[in-house]
Amino acid sequence: MSPNGQSLVISAPAGPTAMVFGAGAIPAGLWFDEHAHPQHQIAWATRGVITVEVGEGHWVLPPTRALWIPGNVPHRTGTLDGATLSGIFLDPQRSPVAFAVPTMLRVTPLLHELFVHLIAEDTAPGQRRHAEAVVFDLLDPVEVVPIGARMPELAPARPVADLLTANPADTRTLAELATTVAVSPRTLARAFQAETGITFGQWRTQVRLAASLPLLATGLPLAGIATRIGYTTPSAYVAAFRREVGVSPGRYFTR
Repeated sequence: MSPNGQSLVISAPAGPTAMVFGAGAIPAGLWFDEHAHPQHQIAWATRGVITVEVGEGHWVLPPTRALWIPGNVPHRTGTLDGATLSGIFLDPQRSPVAFAVPTMLRVTPLLHELFVHLIAEDTAPGQRRHAEAVVFDLLDPVEVVPIGARMPELAPARPVADLLTANPADTRTLAELATTVAVSPRTLARAFQAETGITFGQWRTQVRLAASLPLLATGLPLAGIATRIGYTTPSAYVAAFRREVGVSPGRYFTR
């Protein structure tokens, strides 16, 4: 965020065709401040797994997935274990495709190779135009339920939320967590409901599932994921995931 609390506006330079590409390695644990671009953006990682947060939506993107971010939509991007991030910026006036809301896209092997071709500095403008036309034809939305929950801003909910996002495996109950901020369980429950629009239990489930996605994208076994995010068994994790998202964890990135 900028010092005045507004999202930073970062404009990509114009190019000879509709798309402008940028790529770079980002280290483990890095998060870019919330910002927006006048151009549409396709966020994609050629290596590793990136996470994009747009409002309350939380998208985790292995190299087989990308996210369309409409122009002027504030978002944050980061990575848990490090990644090579490609920012693909599209001039709204020259893009024949536009999704009105953040949309996950399927990155097929062909689309992957076209992105790599367009990133190359020696790709001529004529070649770029032909390749971009094919890219636009291949943009294939994947219907998913965004995972994540709004962070409360005020005490007593915010310090508890910070504890649980830092360690989703924390198994303390609402009553136990209330003692850490010196309020009653009812007061803490009301604070979460007022600030996030959902109950504390629903909020905690969303935080745990959001924390599971980068682990799921890297292929960690379900037993290991469940333990890291606070579920006692893989079946409990799978049940929660299916209930909230509508599909099993194993199908989330393979559909």
